Amino acid sequence: MQTPPTVTEELLHALADERLPAPQAAALLASLDADTLRTVRQWQAQRQALRQSHADLPHEPPPPALVAAATRLQARRDRHQARWRLGGTAAAVLLAFAGGWLVHGQLRPAATPAVLAQAAPGLRFVHAATSAHALFQPEVRHPVEVPASEQEHLQQWLSKRLGHPLRAPDLQDAGYALMGGRLLPGDGGGARAQFMYQDPAGERVTVYVGALAQDKSGTDETAFRFQQDGAASAFYWVDHGLGYALAGELPRERLQALAVRVHQQLR
Repeated sequence: MQTPPTVTEELLHALADERLPAPQAAALLASLDADTLRTVRQWQAQRQALRQSHADLPHEPPPPALVAAATRLQARRDRHQARWRLGGTAAAVLLAFAGGWLVHGQLRPAATPAVLAQAAPGLRFVHAATSAHALFQPEVRHPVEVPASEQEHLQQWLSKRLGHPLRAPDLQDAGYALMGGRLLPGDGGGARAQFMYQDPAGERVTVYVGALAQDKSGTDETAFRFQQDGAASAFYWVDHGLGYALAGELPRERLQALAVRVHQQLR
């Protein structure tokens, strides 16, 4: 006989549902007091009664309403799992930065939220940039907080909130018109600015800006880094204490050309 296991409610339900191996079930039954055994027997009787009362159901086609509800539920679960997979991909990409790779898109093993929380400020910055892009670029009615028609006010407002003079880059020559911008939260209660642009085909890119702490070397890094984060990509760099990220769902070469334009105007 096996040593009687520690009795828990979950284990008792497994016993009543006949989900335990025979030796374990026998050992558990032998260890139960009279009251607990009576309860398990009642559960088993209820289970058997339910089986008998619905014995004909498996042979009947399910109602159409039930099929439709099950289909919707499965679709919702699939979308939920897809978001988790994207989150894992985004976290994996962030780890590539930890090796100090420049202009590189190779994936690393997925990081946990705890790892991301301990990541360098630059890693969290570019992830926040692509996340903000993915969140706001599909918006139809409210893609920006302040429209381009109020560009001067937008720049003054964001400059005041970030504590740095800001101006929206001009990407008209590249076919992208400024739509406007918004204020977003950053690490440690700081602020971030997002400028959004759109081309005639409706393709959007965003420029994400915010103050960024220096790394442990105490240097201001200006080299470009490329990052793939889900459907969005970003070129990211740091210049004089400010982090910049140009994000979009464009081929890498087109995104890099736009990033160079932004860098030339903001340096």
